[in-house]
Amino acid sequence: MMLDTLQLMNFAAENEKLKAFSDFLKSENAKYNLTAVTDDKEIISKHFFDSLVGERFLEKGANVCDIGSGAGFPLIPLAVLRGDCSFTGVDSTQKKVNFINAACAMLDIKNCYAVHARAEEIKPRGSFSAVTARAVASLNTLCEYCLPALRVDGVMIAYKGSAAEEEVAEAEKALVVLGGRVEEIFRYTLPTGEDRAIVKIRKTAPTPAKYPRPGNKPRLKPIK
Repeated sequence: MMLDTLQLMNFAAENEKLKAFSDFLKSENAKYNLTAVTDDKEIISKHFFDSLVGERFLEKGANVCDIGSGAGFPLIPLAVLRGDCSFTGVDSTQKKVNFINAACAMLDIKNCYAVHARAEEIKPRGSFSAVTARAVASLNTLCEYCLPALRVDGVMIAYKGSAAEEEVAEAEKALVVLGGRVEEIFRYTLPTGEDRAIVKIRKTAPTPAKYPRPGNKPRLKPIK
């Protein structure tokens, strides 16, 4: 679809489902502490717009896994925008999974649901055409979480900040070991002024069966 910046901003600010989701997020946040961003304009910019930028990397009909979905970003905005795709959110915190599924039911989002699991537990391996992750981990750790879930030739869409090039350099060995190649670092600026980047990684070969390693090893001892 690849909407331009103005189209994405208009969608983020004007879509009725996203408006309802914003209200639901704020009401449930009082109970569950889902996000530190509660101002309406900042939700639109830092959550909705930021999430939607990644849609340019989703092929038509993509089967997408969002790892570490948290309060539903980029999962729910992408599912609202891209009705042609299917989305599975994965999070290790049950209350966040419950929140996402309640939001999808309330908003009648039929192409999206969430499951309670760790990234290391995603099955079947190699079954997704795209994997997204936003504010989850450093890129070398994130590759170990994401690449095993992708089919060969699928794309990993990693939402990053202004230090994306440094993270790519640190992940060089992990990419070789896990079967990935950086295709693009897409830079953009949020309407509120912050610099962001998306690192697009193509899966080029099957990931060895021993990855991802259990016991939180991808975080504690990332591949370097």
